[in-house]
Amino acid sequence: MGKPSDLLQGTLDLLILKTISLEPVHGWAIAKRIQQVSNEVLLVQQGSLYPALYRLENQGWIQSETRETESGRVAKFYSLTREGRKQLAKELGQWERLSSAVGLVVKQA
Repeated sequence: MGKPSDLLQGTLDLLILKTISLEPVHGWAIAKRIQQVSNEVLLVQQGSLYPALYRLENQGWIQSETRETESGRVAKFYSLTREGRKQLAKELGQWERLSSAVGLVVKQA
């Protein structure tokens, strides 16, 4: 099923920003949460996730802090910056417009 992964690549930043908007989360937990919330439809591979996290951090939308996980391992925890919250709001607006437009075309076509 290739379509969900195509959609994921186009919206990965939005999914990451939304996922970490609630609380700081480490990379594996971000991927797991997206998978669980999407009822196992969206699977974020490490090869896509970590470059995206690196890119978002370089853009100043997220920040990382190294700390211990619940299992005792050390990991980077990611959280939104003020600019990241602005970007999340912008991307949510764009998503709403896009999904509404697609819905209109699907209903009319």
